[in-house]
Amino acid sequence: MSETEPEWPPEPAPHRLHRPRRAIVAVVELVLAGLAVWTATLAWSASVSTVRVRASDGAELTSYHYAGNWVLAAVALGLVATLLLVDAVRQVLLAVRTRPRKPKPETQPAHG
Repeated sequence: MSETEPEWPPEPAPHRLHRPRRAIVAVVELVLAGLAVWTATLAWSASVSTVRVRASDGAELTSYHYAGNWVLAAVALGLVATLLLVDAVRQVLLAVRTRPRKPKPETQPAHG
């Protein structure tokens, strides 16, 4: 029985991470992050309401009421936008990553 020896050096595995179409995913994520930020500003604006009350002595008292559900929505949308932005940067880096160079052949010392 004869065993065949594998090629040395072995062929590098195909690069599954380097895919230029990841740039399209990054652009979509950036658009979604922008929409999330825009919606978060709308939610934050909806969360604040001004309450003005006139006291019996004629003084006008102003206070602000924050609706917790809208504040939570604004914070959650901000978090989603941040995560989308981080992943978009990752996708761009994977899309433009250069492929590794082939190893240089080792020089054999001269026997003399």
